[in-house]
Amino acid sequence: MISLEQLVRPNIWKLAPYSSARDEYSGKEAHVFLDANENPYNAPYNRYPDPLQREVKAALSKVKGVPADMIFLGNGSDEAIDLAYRVFCQPGRDNVVAIAPTYGMYKVCADINDVEYREVLLDESTYQFSADRLLAACDVHTKLIWICSPNNPTGNSLSRDEMLKVIESFEGIVIVDEAYIDFSQQPSLCRELPAHPNLIVMQTMSKAWGSAAIRLGMAFASKEIIHIYNKVKYPYNVNMLTQQQALEALKDPFEVDKWVKILLAERSRMIQALNELPICQQVFKTDANFFLARVTDANAIYNYLVDKGVIVRNRNRITLCKDCLRITIGTRSENNELLSALRQY
Repeated sequence: MISLEQLVRPNIWKLAPYSSARDEYSGKEAHVFLDANENPYNAPYNRYPDPLQREVKAALSKVKGVPADMIFLGNGSDEAIDLAYRVFCQPGRDNVVAIAPTYGMYKVCADINDVEYREVLLDESTYQFSADRLLAACDVHTKLIWICSPNNPTGNSLSRDEMLKVIESFEGIVIVDEAYIDFSQQPSLCRELPAHPNLIVMQTMSKAWGSAAIRLGMAFASKEIIHIYNKVKYPYNVNMLTQQQALEALKDPFEVDKWVKILLAERSRMIQALNELPICQQVFKTDANFFLARVTDANAIYNYLVDKGVIVRNRNRITLCKDCLRITIGTRSENNELLSALRQY
């Protein structure tokens, strides 16, 4: 197995991180703070937030079953995605491999960081992937493999056996994005972290936790990888308001379980109802809080729904998603409004 030092960009491995005032003193005994050039007025917003989000990580550790020092928190999962390129990929030289179709930010961040992005198509009928085909697209300059499960926009969970085959066979970093894992019957790969030091698992507060507005993404990985992420991130990347709201949400994870149960029931109802409509050609298997449906004319139906004030996602131009709409599960009344509009189409 290639060492972590061989995978990390040399300049990042040697990087001496910025040391903020709150890195140098993080205790609770002091009551006079004259070290960070903060304005003494307008408390508590005048103070810089904890740069390592210790309280939030401690609460998350209990919920997720992952040690706090194996958790990175960022400004949405997008920060963790961008950091992966900045930590591991040499611009203009290295490349990454990903399934297609999948979440578009992996490619956007590759383009921003001047890293070649190689796509391997999913099976057109099942939206599953082959580990062998994904690995065959790699070469000596492939640093990252991106896997999203449940996948966006297709909604399905990918084969666990194939994912593990990739993780065990690839001599680089494998990142599994589990943004929608709370809606899936498939267990999180977080339990595989101790056995696989090249694995990074990403999750988010935006979906099941109903907290998209606070922008809090999570990455779970070895202590060594998390240490490097913390070296590269901006000093105060997660603001105080986000940390406070996350702690509030984490006090009652059972409320999230209730939301998930309701959304799963609505998802089943919506899929059944869509399948009965003449405009629907196929609803694909899903393990997320949305489903992908192939319809007779995605562009026309999307524009019709816009006129009705109902917004879904038109995925017609995405690879393997011709004439497909991606429909998020809303409240029962929102879902009924969508169904009513489609029945009148």
